Amino acid sequence: MSLKAAPFFTDVNPAPLAGAAYWIHASDGVRLRIGAFGSEAAKGTVLMFPGRTEYVEKYGPAAADLAQRGYATLVIDWRGQGLADRILDDARVGHVDIFSDYQKDVTAMVAAAEKLDLPKPFFLIGHSMGGCIGLRSLYEGLEVKASAFTAPMWGIRIAPYLRPVAWALGRVMPALGQGHRLPPGTVIDSYILTTPFEDNQLTRDLEMFDMMRNQLRAHPELALGGPSFVWLREALDEMLSLSRMPSPDTPTNVFLGTNERIVDPGRIIARMKSWKNGQLHMMQDGEHEVLMETAAMRTRIFDTIADGFTKAA
Repeated sequence: MSLKAAPFFTDVNPAPLAGAAYWIHASDGVRLRIGAFGSEAAKGTVLMFPGRTEYVEKYGPAAADLAQRGYATLVIDWRGQGLADRILDDARVGHVDIFSDYQKDVTAMVAAAEKLDLPKPFFLIGHSMGGCIGLRSLYEGLEVKASAFTAPMWGIRIAPYLRPVAWALGRVMPALGQGHRLPPGTVIDSYILTTPFEDNQLTRDLEMFDMMRNQLRAHPELALGGPSFVWLREALDEMLSLSRMPSPDTPTNVFLGTNERIVDPGRIIARMKSWKNGQLHMMQDGEHEVLMETAAMRTRIFDTIADGFTKAA
């Protein structure tokens, strides 16, 4: 595997920790981007699986928090987002052909971690959609000592009366050749750029909210809008499939804000009741992006994650 330097934006809200970005390719030729932070750390490397719409630079602060606790971090731009290859002609629409394609991205990411000679052992942190991808990766044999998940997308928060509609549209619209279009209630523009801070669903921390907004204003090529009908179909199928599988043996800590409004808290709570080596932490008043919440909440979360990783290693 050859690693070529990729753009890494530090002109707006510079990462508090030096990093470097590289282009890599999945087995099907899709070009992805990875960002490596704190590679001199001694305790191991965290494979950071971001959520839908996210990108490498957004995790600079998290990488700094992990580096303070002795861990390097490797972040990925999944196919269809960040600076990775966009799948549709309209690059603003979040899309994946089949959900298992994300596992090709995981394989390429791990190979790159080996190529970069990042310190071992490896650990996993998965946020939102990255939590869905990460759970599947554990079943697929991802070699990590321990994991952590923040607001994992093990279910999407959909009103009960709309759930049958979502399932139906996720199948009917692609069959009609309209799988590239946006489902009702979603928009083509980035949530962070079109939503005021007040009562946003991501974070109560204005500094973090402004960081995300400023990054996308300066580099609109990083922005992503709503998902396609195909993405919706694939995500619903994957989450249902995962819900029918027993919890893995990998030690884990899961963090969920009490004000979560994007993923389904019920699915997360149900999963954690059966995760023998797992613990669920409810973060009082936390929104979806608990890794980008108040400083006190972030400190508590990263201390707990690092403690779990240390015990597992």
